[in-house]
Amino acid sequence: MKRDIRCTINGRRMAFSADPGSTVLDVLRDVLHLLGTKEGCGTGDCGACTILWNGKAVNSCLLLASRMQDAEIWTIEGLGKDGKLHPIQEAYVEEGATQCGFCTPGFVMRTKALLDETPKPTDQQIIQGLVGNVCRCTGYKHILAAVKNAAAKITK
Repeated sequence: MKRDIRCTINGRRMAFSADPGSTVLDVLRDVLHLLGTKEGCGTGDCGACTILWNGKAVNSCLLLASRMQDAEIWTIEGLGKDGKLHPIQEAYVEEGATQCGFCTPGFVMRTKALLDETPKPTDQQIIQGLVGNVCRCTGYKHILAAVKNAAAKITK
């Protein structure tokens, strides 16, 4: 039986019905049509589905829809404003850290969580902060550069 859920997604208060046994990823994509968050593995191993849930980076494929009640959720769609990319997104493009782009939304959201907590991270903090996200195309050199670039843009 579907459950009525109220939460804030990308700064907007929303109300919808969802099967409480479905995942947040399923609700985002299938109910709310927010398609930027991707399912890579469905088991929490790749990070492609990373969102911010109450300020923390989480794998939306592992979080049940019932946990959305009264939560504050941010997806990749909520980062840019007025048709402009967020500085983190700009940095990923500038550093060539996007390749096929499938994992990029998850990396960007994980980067957002990292930089919110640690605005000027060291290389080791960046590496540790991105644990759980996997890229099969770029390697991590460009991603590391993108996070450093984003940190510089944000802390100016």
